[in-house]
Amino acid sequence: MGRSTRPRRGRGAAQTVVEQVDGGLAHLVPDRERARGWTLLIDGAPQSYVDLDDPEHLSFEYQRRLGHVIDLVAPPGRPVQAVHLGGGALTLARYVAATRPRSTQQVVERDAALVQLVRRELPWERNARIRVRSADAREGLAKVPDGWADLVVVDVFSDTRTPAHLTSTEFLDEVRRALKPGGVCATNLADGPPLAHLRGQIATAAARFAHLALIADPAVLRGKRFGNAVLVASDRPLPVGELTRRAASDPYPARVEHGRALVDFTGGAAPVTDAVAVASPAPPPSVFR
Repeated sequence: MGRSTRPRRGRGAAQTVVEQVDGGLAHLVPDRERARGWTLLIDGAPQSYVDLDDPEHLSFEYQRRLGHVIDLVAPPGRPVQAVHLGGGALTLARYVAATRPRSTQQVVERDAALVQLVRRELPWERNARIRVRSADAREGLAKVPDGWADLVVVDVFSDTRTPAHLTSTEFLDEVRRALKPGGVCATNLADGPPLAHLRGQIATAAARFAHLALIADPAVLRGKRFGNAVLVASDRPLPVGELTRRAASDPYPARVEHGRALVDFTGGAAPVTDAVAVASPAPPPSVFR
């Protein structure tokens, strides 16, 4: 049994919640600057940040970049149908519900114990139209009806690595099946020098989608450090100009690569298939210090 330190409510500061979940030891750490802000960590690795009073607040860099994609996937405020592969603390599903009321969302999170912890300690609005399913991401995606989603967000990590079966062309075939014509897939990727995983994932997406854009810290793109990159893919042209403007204006500015520059960045990497897929590289220990 995991130990659980419950947050104190009312007078006094909230306390850290510690509980064993399927994926490791979870910590929900209160934010000293935001009264109802919480960071979720699994085995010491940050997973999500949620402000229950302000679900539009995105703290992590990669989540802000995914938020830009969400903002631009449809006209402002228009409801969308979204699938989130990987739930964490449901940061992005809450963001969609707040910025696009009446949206319908499906979240697939394999860690059932984590889902229960988040449901209990960080409950979301009852009218948010968020359905959470505890299942493997690819198995859960297979249950999404054909052409149902405007948006598929892929943000799945197990022991800080993206599982191999979520990195292949066959996986993206399932994503395409679930998307409406012109729908958008946004994937959170993590890699470091020599960026072989990132290059392979771009080549894999290019084998299945006509239009791509990559949002990342310039230092990551230069292979100077390990970090996150958001890969956006669709069969319709992407709003690259607005993505570029928003990414550049973030507290930690990012660059957007697309077109020929993105093709050149792959360096001739081959698309990844199920037969050769491997998990993404583990981050160096210094990343979480």
